[in-house]
Amino acid sequence: MLTEVSSFFSENFFLPVYLFTLILSITTYRKFFDTQLKFFPILIAYTFFNELLGVLVRRYSDFSFFKDIKHSYVNDVIYNIYSLVFFGFFYWLYYQLIHQSNPKKWVIRLSIIVGLTYLISCLFQNPLETNLFYAHALGSWALLFFVFVYLKNLQPKLTFQRDKYNLMFWVSIGLICFYSLFPFLFLIGYLRLDIWEKYYFRTILHFLIVVMYALFCIGFIISRRRAFR
Repeated sequence: MLTEVSSFFSENFFLPVYLFTLILSITTYRKFFDTQLKFFPILIAYTFFNELLGVLVRRYSDFSFFKDIKHSYVNDVIYNIYSLVFFGFFYWLYYQLIHQSNPKKWVIRLSIIVGLTYLISCLFQNPLETNLFYAHALGSWALLFFVFVYLKNLQPKLTFQRDKYNLMFWVSIGLICFYSLFPFLFLIGYLRLDIWEKYYFRTILHFLIVVMYALFCIGFIISRRRAFR
């Protein structure tokens, strides 16, 4: 039993990071409870339980969504749904934080394009059994674009000395660190499985998750309500 638990957490070392970040977001909630990030702890909780369920389905057939033993380990459907919720949350978040009218229009346009990409992907891929990896990649690139537009929108007053107390600054940097590489790693994982396994891209992906959430945690700890923008 102890060996099984040890193996579980050694392979999924990112799971405790989700839980720690969730606890920290709740304990520091007073700093951002009345900002556009007020639902962020709910998203983190959803992420934690979604990832936990995904791991359990992949490892144990008792948690399978399908009766067919061939598909007992398939957990793609929960990640397809999760991506829609995750991207939807951040697209709406940056839409509210970007104040220039023209960039706001691009947020709407790209959000619609990403949504249509998910719908089109469902015509060629079964979302219950297959990860919609092309749509995820496009959704990631769109999110990166929104993040950079937001950071540019902070200019010319964007300085580390000031914005290190802005929680959105740390959230944005965390998203950049992860989503700059995630789409490429993800596409390789589904299109070139040999490369994915040879170079341990799954471990790299998990490490990037830890980096992203570590940056979120820094933001929760040092941020100040008045610096939020």
